[in-house]
Amino acid sequence: MAGLELLYHSVSRDLVFPQDALVCFVHWELVRAGFKCLGTGDQGSTDEKKKELLPNGWNANHELYTLRYRSDNDQKEILLKAITVDASVIINVMNYQSEQVVDLTVNLNDYINSEHLQQYDRVFKKKDELRQRVESVIVSPLVGTKQRKEGGSLKVKSVRPPPCAQPHTDPNPLYIPPSHPQRQSPWSGPMAPFATGGDDLDPFSDRRGGMIVDPLRSGVPLSGFDPSSGIPGQLPPGSVPPGARFDPFGPIGRGRSDPDPDHLPPPGYDDLFM
Repeated sequence: MAGLELLYHSVSRDLVFPQDALVCFVHWELVRAGFKCLGTGDQGSTDEKKKELLPNGWNANHELYTLRYRSDNDQKEILLKAITVDASVIINVMNYQSEQVVDLTVNLNDYINSEHLQQYDRVFKKKDELRQRVESVIVSPLVGTKQRKEGGSLKVKSVRPPPCAQPHTDPNPLYIPPSHPQRQSPWSGPMAPFATGGDDLDPFSDRRGGMIVDPLRSGVPLSGFDPSSGIPGQLPPGSVPPGARFDPFGPIGRGRSDPDPDHLPPPGYDDLFM
């Protein structure tokens, strides 16, 4: 991180508080991600220029740091605010175009050695961990992909779809495409051991189950019989909820057929002397 070292030495005389060193560190991470600093404050001016260095007066207020940045391709502009709260600093960054906001809270005692603010090689503790936090929480969400400025150009990491997401172009006639789980019919699997009685509990759901042998769902057509419409002379309409399991308690149909010959009494059943 030779660039950070040069930047740090250029502002070392202005460093008074540990949060100054932290803001300097975050500033350089944004520069590495392809941003340049425009200046301080919320509002810009017409003559501002993009620079890698920190602008004059960047740490005039040690309680609130406000810096504006613009990407090298001029497509993104962000606003950074660092707020000091006791021994921590809350770093808030907003993308002007998308109004996306990210924030990071850093404990100064964990990463900054306040006794050696003028010495670059001793001021930062756990530098790699701090860099990883800044990249993952601030840089990556705002940039979209982890971009790094190398040789004056932005390198963008391309993301390829997984192999399973690409269509299969193999002309092999024996190729069988992968099957996708399909929603089962509510009436399938009547022998499922834990589904029996499910429709009785909630007839309006898609739960399977009812009678193990249900005459209404056995696959044999029943001439349009619908128990929810009622059975004349036996069951009024609406007595059976739509889709509920119903066990007919008599002949199914709107009218009864004539008695079967086996139902007639035998001849002379009323002759006591026969």
